[in-house]
Amino acid sequence: MAQINVKTNCGNSPKMEFLKQFNIAFAQGNVEFLNDCVTDEIVWNIIGDKKIQGIEKFTEELRKMQSVKTSELILEQILSHGKEGAANGKILTDSGKKYAFSDFYVFQGAKGARIKKIISYAIEIQ
Repeated sequence: MAQINVKTNCGNSPKMEFLKQFNIAFAQGNVEFLNDCVTDEIVWNIIGDKKIQGIEKFTEELRKMQSVKTSELILEQILSHGKEGAANGKILTDSGKKYAFSDFYVFQGAKGARIKKIISYAIEIQ
């Protein structure tokens, strides 16, 4: 099980708590939870790598990523405002690789908690 280190205080913001749980589920490879959090028309743009469209392709990509085991997730910051949110931090893998990431989220609506678009930036760091 991955060690989770959250350096940000989500306070009373339900969307910030939602994004915290979403990122934890990603680090743990919890595909079912992640699928429940996005719309069927999800668009995931992994900058410099690929653009994934639709729940089937999203699920397929998540299943591929399950082979990379996370040893630690460090969430530095989570932001939320209206229909948008963001999170950034670091992921350390069991194989010793380290990645810094920033994810930007667009929600279905200002009140809705389902994500319809994700833009991800990730780089390997030392």
